Amino acid sequence: MPFQKGQSGNPAGRPRGIVNRATALAQTLLSERAEGIARKVIALAEAGDMAAIRVCMDRLVPPIKHQPVAVELPPLEKAVDSVEALACIAAAVAAGELTAAEAAELAKVVDAYVGALASKAFEERLSALENGISRAPDVPGPAAVRDDTSV
Repeated sequence: MPFQKGQSGNPAGRPRGIVNRATALAQTLLSERAEGIARKVIALAEAGDMAAIRVCMDRLVPPIKHQPVAVELPPLEKAVDSVEALACIAAAVAAGELTAAEAAELAKVVDAYVGALASKAFEERLSALENGISRAPDVPGPAAVRDDTSV
């Protein structure tokens, strides 16, 4: 029988965040010796051990996750402008100025902006229609027309 969504199969089980005894023991032993280990790694790095150098450099200079990219895009005033923007992004990838992943992220930004433009245009058209209906003079329907000729 499948479990309910968001419900544990064993509600009385181990709570979240609790580590097992072996992990807790290892963390305690390591934390007691952390200073000596760090000194040894630094000494090995100074002696030219490449693995120790890599460990030290990873701590001193972490890898850069995201960097801003500089790409000239045309102004996006209408949804049609997105075609030219995507052409500029594709040209930057072809020229080696952008990676494919960076281009994909930029394309998502352009797509989101075009979606926002479409939503704005829809709201404007809807408001114009609603305002036009509320300002229209009342025109009587066919049932409301009087026939004065029968008197």
